[in-house]
Amino acid sequence: MYVTCLDLEGVLVPEIWIAFAEATGIPELKKTTRDEPDYDKLMNYRLAILKEHGLGLKEIQDVIATIDPMEGAKEFLDELRSVCQVLILSDTFSQFAAPLMKKLGMPTIFCNELIVGEDGAITGYKMRCEKSKYTTVKALQSCGFETIASGDSYNDLGMINASKAGFLFKSTDKIKADNPDLPAFETYDELLAAIKAVIAG
Repeated sequence: MYVTCLDLEGVLVPEIWIAFAEATGIPELKKTTRDEPDYDKLMNYRLAILKEHGLGLKEIQDVIATIDPMEGAKEFLDELRSVCQVLILSDTFSQFAAPLMKKLGMPTIFCNELIVGEDGAITGYKMRCEKSKYTTVKALQSCGFETIASGDSYNDLGMINASKAGFLFKSTDKIKADNPDLPAFETYDELLAAIKAVIAG
């Protein structure tokens, strides 16, 4: 049985931190996992900027409420879920993802947790497990599943390379150039066709 593992931001919904950077006028917050491979370094950088500007969870959630999935994302997910199990593996946080999951038809998502103070300030974060996407794919395989994976960023490469089939989707020129062996797609129709071809054998 196949499980397709998908990244969330940049694949199904716009990048949350970029949307927040644009809403607040803080360009430093536009940096994402496409730019910085070290997630811990990236998050500590973000938290320092939030603290400096006195911004907390509520301000981010207010922006997330205005974000819609990418055009065609829900239809793509619905079609994909009709042919295999689908699991969204994201390094975002449950406090960010919940409203977006409603707009996507409540797919299953595994993500991380923010640590939030009583005043709403984000004081830290808790990763679900180390190398969460890669670790989850290996765990699924240990349960007898075949995995297919797709994402756009550095932190997706582990699950993509560990899967029976893996695809880059809407990725950067740099990541595509560094991984010439990975098929790279720009549209949901292309990605869906490639996944269905793998499942069909």
